[in-house]
Amino acid sequence: MSAYEFVNKTEIKKGWSGDKKFCATDTYGNKYLYRISDLSQYETKRQEFEMMQKVASLGIPMCKPLEFGTCDEGVYSVQSWIDDKDAEEAISSMRPAEQYAYGFEAGKILKAIHTIPAPENVTEWQTRFNNKIDRKIKGYTDCPLKYENGQLILDYIEQNRHLLQSRPQVYQHGDYHIGNMMIDTDGKLQIIDFNRNDYGDPWEEFNRIVWCAQVSPLFATGMVDGYFDNNVPMAFWRLLALYIASNTLSSLYWAIPFGEKEIRTMRRQAAEVLVWYDNMQNPVPNWYQWDVCLQSLDGIPFLMKRPFDFGFLSEYGDVFCIFDGQDSGNICFGTEKDGTRYFVKFAGAPTARYQGTAKDAVERLKATVPIYQALAHPNLIKYIESKQIADGFAVVFLWAEGDCMGRMYPESHQRFMQLDVKDRLQAFDDILSFFVYLAEQKYVAIDFYDASILYDFASKKTTVCDIDFFRRQPTFNDMGRMWGSSRFQSPEEYELGAVLDEITNVYTLGATAFALFGGYNRTPDAWQLSDKRFSVAQKATSADRTQRQQSIKQFVDEWQKADCPD
Repeated sequence: MSAYEFVNKTEIKKGWSGDKKFCATDTYGNKYLYRISDLSQYETKRQEFEMMQKVASLGIPMCKPLEFGTCDEGVYSVQSWIDDKDAEEAISSMRPAEQYAYGFEAGKILKAIHTIPAPENVTEWQTRFNNKIDRKIKGYTDCPLKYENGQLILDYIEQNRHLLQSRPQVYQHGDYHIGNMMIDTDGKLQIIDFNRNDYGDPWEEFNRIVWCAQVSPLFATGMVDGYFDNNVPMAFWRLLALYIASNTLSSLYWAIPFGEKEIRTMRRQAAEVLVWYDNMQNPVPNWYQWDVCLQSLDGIPFLMKRPFDFGFLSEYGDVFCIFDGQDSGNICFGTEKDGTRYFVKFAGAPTARYQGTAKDAVERLKATVPIYQALAHPNLIKYIESKQIADGFAVVFLWAEGDCMGRMYPESHQRFMQLDVKDRLQAFDDILSFFVYLAEQKYVAIDFYDASILYDFASKKTTVCDIDFFRRQPTFNDMGRMWGSSRFQSPEEYELGAVLDEITNVYTLGATAFALFGGYNRTPDAWQLSDKRFSVAQKATSADRTQRQQSIKQFVDEWQKADCPD
């Protein structure tokens, strides 16, 4: 008889285990995880529960084992409930640095779990796993289905069995991957589902990292780095490839009872594994990112290729956000000092995604300073100062409150598109005002698109940011395909040697109008304003330059007149 009295039990359908799982609520409204297994599994489940108690005693973040016993339905256990969301769903939408940081934490947690030794009477690993390999090879050989290039997997297994010699054994979670992890309401990683626990080679525990890498290569990379404290031995990679090859081999015949959908899934996974390992020629999978280094400032994680000293940021206060995902060679920070917020853009550090030289990144950022100075405008982010810092260069702006309306930021983009048309029209008027000034100063907007627009929902203010590639006229296309988004680029921004001028930016404004009032669709059915304004925007986005408005002023005049009654 359980000491817990439940007034409600809601079954949980997710998962592959044979256990029945419930979210159970007691008379006080407290929630618990309630699991029921067949009575024949009593001894297995008792040992599982006791091992969970050992794991919990290490401080591992997990569902705490509270009670074990039998009931009319079989064997039950009561565990603490975690109010959370699936890590698999949450992590894929996070910043790259957060994905890596959670993976790093998962690796450290696994290392702690592996401090529990295996019993002395456990059969040596080499014998145990070779027997398992033999069974899997026979299962695959007897299976009527085969993988394309499956022989490559078989060959790798046979050539690397010797790696199993003298491997240590420890307690294993048994199914350690992102699908068995949660993130609680405090943002802490939690480990669940210990029902496949076992003893074996600690490195074999990574055989499910396939699932992690498919969701987030950075999470998988962080998991390996966290486990080995950033010092991964090559021997690990060779053994891991053996374990993954073995698992891949058995997945095909395992999937047959579950139907064609699971068979296709395993075929895709096997093909992906062969790509990762270059047809089993390279033991280090291609999803592993060698040149990733996790740093943090004021508790905010970010990624670099190598550690870098950002101590100079203290001059601008505490860091409250970091933008480290650019491939431009810049890394950007939001800071606050004495109630004033700043946006600091820095070049010269080994940022994670940049493939060029630090010197080139610094020179490009220096070249932006005259642009921001020349185009100072109420609707442009406000330039404060710039300075050389060692071998790097920083440009400092006054922080602009707002969310990016770009489609790559789905949440804020959707919120912006749901604004009343009147508010979006005001935002477009703010953009028009800036473009009028841009033309007066003889500049051309290069690389202007929806991600260049910030909107403050509280004040209803629109701010243009990131004008680094704007050019002074006269200028021409010296790249072929210019910087920018294809949804906003004129034909001349694809044509090497073409003139880039005010007429080019007429196209930019027409494309922006379709983004704001047509959902990027340039058909009358999607258009939310008058037919006359549709005609103005359509004219502006003509492929023929001579058919567009011939100046920003002409576009603005036609746009405004189109709203006037006849």
